[in-house]
Amino acid sequence: MNIVVLVKQVPDTEAKIEVKPDTANIVTENITMVVNPYDEYAVEEALQIKEKLGEGEVTVVGLGPEKATEALRTCLAMGADKAVHLKDEAFDGSDSYATALALSKALEEIPYDLVLCGKQAVDDDNAAVAIELAELLGLPHVAVVTKIEISDDRTKAVCHREIEGASEVVETTLPAVITAQKGLNEPRYASLKGIMGAKRKPLDVKDAAGLGLSPEQVGAQGAKIKVVEMSPPPLRAAGKIVPGEPDEAARETIRLLREEAKVI
Repeated sequence: MNIVVLVKQVPDTEAKIEVKPDTANIVTENITMVVNPYDEYAVEEALQIKEKLGEGEVTVVGLGPEKATEALRTCLAMGADKAVHLKDEAFDGSDSYATALALSKALEEIPYDLVLCGKQAVDDDNAAVAIELAELLGLPHVAVVTKIEISDDRTKAVCHREIEGASEVVETTLPAVITAQKGLNEPRYASLKGIMGAKRKPLDVKDAAGLGLSPEQVGAQGAKIKVVEMSPPPLRAAGKIVPGEPDEAARETIRLLREEAKVI
């Protein structure tokens, strides 16, 4: 079974994010970049499916600048077999649609039975690329999945989704696009052997022209959404310590919440 996993490199959730003077982008220099956490669940699930079936190939595909190679190498170190890096200045400024378009063209050249990725990227939180990719490829799509069961004949998948107060079970034909939610598995750490082996695994680089795309179809020119302005969240007001004995402090806290904060 051939599985393609889409991965994105994002800023570490603990990194301090600053907005560039143009207010349309963030400063990416000198901050730690990591594999999108939800994509890690997708990579792990692909590896587990391959291990369970005892055959197949896991290919990771990512779009981004030169630095994004680090994320792809991390996935190779985890156990993926090969990687494809969509790298071209023409991709700069791509929104979810332009990104999905480029990924769809890349997948046209890769044999696959299943496409996995995280339910969303933790930087822009759009949760749109996978849905748009499925539409462009004409594939069924199941989102926010916490359990995947592949049929014995490998033509169907049963997906479990957590919904409010219950669990929803969805059966889909394969190939399909499935997005991973936290709880699907526990991603493994790359071993030293895996890290060393990743250096010898194939990593193919493709640009827009190699995918049959013109500059007008991708990047800012091909984007359907334009970022007008970014701004950091407002600074939080200083907290207040309520002194006194527990009973007295509790009464005063309630009064402050009611009269000053007006939240109760």
